[in-house]
Amino acid sequence: MDLRKIKKLIDLLQESNLAEIEIKEGEESVRLARMPRDMATAPAPLMYAAQPMEPAHRAPGAAAPMLSPVDAATGGKPDGNVAAGSTQALPEGHVMRAPMVGTFYASPAPEKPPFATVGQAVTAGETLGIIEAMKMFNPIEADVSGTVLAILCETGQPVEFDQPLFVIG
Repeated sequence: MDLRKIKKLIDLLQESNLAEIEIKEGEESVRLARMPRDMATAPAPLMYAAQPMEPAHRAPGAAAPMLSPVDAATGGKPDGNVAAGSTQALPEGHVMRAPMVGTFYASPAPEKPPFATVGQAVTAGETLGIIEAMKMFNPIEADVSGTVLAILCETGQPVEFDQPLFVIG
């Protein structure tokens, strides 16, 4: 199916009251569904124990701390309790979360500089990174102006829906 037709279907879905559209042309089919606006703010259910995240302030080239499989499954806590979404304390500020599942990229190409760095001032609408999903590259844009306090994922890292990506203060 032609990409232009798919984009028109997305526009039609956004402009209408429909929650879902499914089109079949021969053997090809496309199904588009949108989440209700009130569902977009609800946190996604935790489906598995999250891996501890790397500290944002670690020196470049420093070795990452190694966790045993048991420690990794328990979030590195000796008592085995994993608090949902709290494997790393986030700095105070506005948390930018992943709007979709995919692969995160910090720059437009491997040889290009990253869109955003820690300490950089950004404005609302400025691209902070890209998430690739189904061979489509989706820009992640700042929804507030401020300073990037933390970048919580690395280039090439798979990200989940609603996973914290950036903290802007």
